[in-house]
Amino acid sequence: EEESAEGKEILNRNGAGFRVYGFWDKVINLNECHLQAEPSNAIRKAARDYAIENELDFFDIAEKKGFLRALTIRMSSTKEIMVLFQFFYEDASKRLGLLNYIKEQFPEITSLLYTINYKGNETIFDLDIITFSGADCIYEEMEGLKFKIGPKSFYQTNSKQAYELYKVTRELAQIEKNDIVYDLYTGTGTIAQFVGNNALKVIGVESVPEAIKAAKENANNNGIYNCKFYVGDMKEIFTEDFIRKNGQPDVIITDPPRDGMHKKVVGQLLDVYPKRIVYVSCNPATQARDLALMNEHYKVTKVQPVDMFPQTFHVENVVLLEKR
Repeated sequence: EEESAEGKEILNRNGAGFRVYGFWDKVINLNECHLQAEPSNAIRKAARDYAIENELDFFDIAEKKGFLRALTIRMSSTKEIMVLFQFFYEDASKRLGLLNYIKEQFPEITSLLYTINYKGNETIFDLDIITFSGADCIYEEMEGLKFKIGPKSFYQTNSKQAYELYKVTRELAQIEKNDIVYDLYTGTGTIAQFVGNNALKVIGVESVPEAIKAAKENANNNGIYNCKFYVGDMKEIFTEDFIRKNGQPDVIITDPPRDGMHKKVVGQLLDVYPKRIVYVSCNPATQARDLALMNEHYKVTKVQPVDMFPQTFHVENVVLLEKR
């Protein structure tokens, strides 16, 4: 009997939780996550239980089959909640059943979205996101600044600690009132606007068009008029023309994704040669690799990690580089 119970456990692959560390195709079924405020757990469990009761099949990424693909829940300090479902294919009756159930159970959800994702991976940048109910975004607030966050916008998952991270970044940047600041991988322009008051002007660059659209909207709503935002691939953006148009930066803040900066971007930073570079990283390993490439021209003068992910080994690490 024990054996069959164990066998059943393995056969039942219907989990709603997180990916198993080191596996791209395995999800651990989670009953409670202590790092998330409610109703995050409750929403996830309700979706899972509804799916099991109504025989909606869970997606198997290795086999490329199944209906329910991914669930993203975002909660802001303004108490707004965004829930995004990814379905592998369209099935209106299955989809409506689940979405209506979640909407009724959780009236506090302010943005309920879905997308049909038939691709090989879970990235959503090239997908149409459909608003099922509520708004198509949520807002985050910080020092009186409001930031609109859409489903494709990057924003730190831990909003309380994001504020601490941005304060450390601002402090290390030591911006003076006549300084021109470039903010690379700017996302929705959060850091750019957060340091905007201290600078003459801030130039934000980001490759996701939707994020830049939100950044411009945010700056406008926040009454910040010294920030300019550009959509572009970081490897291609630093032309002489771009520098001529926007001015020689005194300070560059860079906050790249986990992969760190492309070699070409590091090379361009060295060509532009600002007084100071503040490098914010969620992956100290790729950060160390990039810093080594800059070591000849810049010395590391300050390092300040920020614990964004309690109970895990992950940190955000902020490093100040100054000309040798």
